[in-house]
Amino acid sequence: MKMDFYKYQGTGNDFIIIDNRDNKFTKENNDYIKNLCDRRFGIGADGLMLLEDSLSFDFNMVYFNADGNLGSMCGNGGRCIVRFAEFLDIINIKTTFEAIGKIYSASIDNDLVSLKMNDVSDIELHEDHLFLNTGSPHHIEFTENIDSLNVKNIGEKIRYASPYFEDGTNVNFVEQINDNTFKVRTYERGVEDETLSCGTGVTAVAIASHAAKKSTEKTIRLHTLGGTLDVSFEKEGNNYRNIILKGAAVFVFKGEVEI
Repeated sequence: MKMDFYKYQGTGNDFIIIDNRDNKFTKENNDYIKNLCDRRFGIGADGLMLLEDSLSFDFNMVYFNADGNLGSMCGNGGRCIVRFAEFLDIINIKTTFEAIGKIYSASIDNDLVSLKMNDVSDIELHEDHLFLNTGSPHHIEFTENIDSLNVKNIGEKIRYASPYFEDGTNVNFVEQINDNTFKVRTYERGVEDETLSCGTGVTAVAIASHAAKKSTEKTIRLHTLGGTLDVSFEKEGNNYRNIILKGAAVFVFKGEVEI
């Protein structure tokens, strides 16, 4: 049986998206999902998402990493699936949806999608890095000459190092441009390589830059290899709230797969 798939990208972070409201796609076949995401033998993507029905909200987002395993929250993926839901006429310009057992809201303005992320209060400040979870875990290091870094090699070592071990972490390298602008390069677990952009990663970097007193701004611009994202937030005590990830989410192409 054939099933339609749709390819979307958000600042170069690309995804296969399937309308699975009829539950015909088999979620247990991790090798099949991995093969679909393979850039040489499959469609090619940083991850695969299923749009499914929700009892209480507009839809449910199910996200798989490129390695075929269920993933944690993906910010750029969330923005892309919102555009897909708009294409399916499930939503108009605003939505509330489920993902990984949590509730997210978003709005659309042409190609730009603003996604409200979960609050963050637990931020670990270490001598040489920060760690926080923005729906996915992120290790953050501020550095210089970011363009010359071998992100894959360095990130791969940190990804499984103590204290992350088997669960691992995403790894972000950050260079400050000015008070509210930063360059970011990210090694993503599940992809096991550098990606052109990471939504939860730039969200973590924006909050980390404020927590580490690198910036006093409440709106941070993040330059990734795939484009520019903006993250805004409010701070109440130790809690970062009303966190908004904003950037482009664009349809690429449509095709069919055999399931």
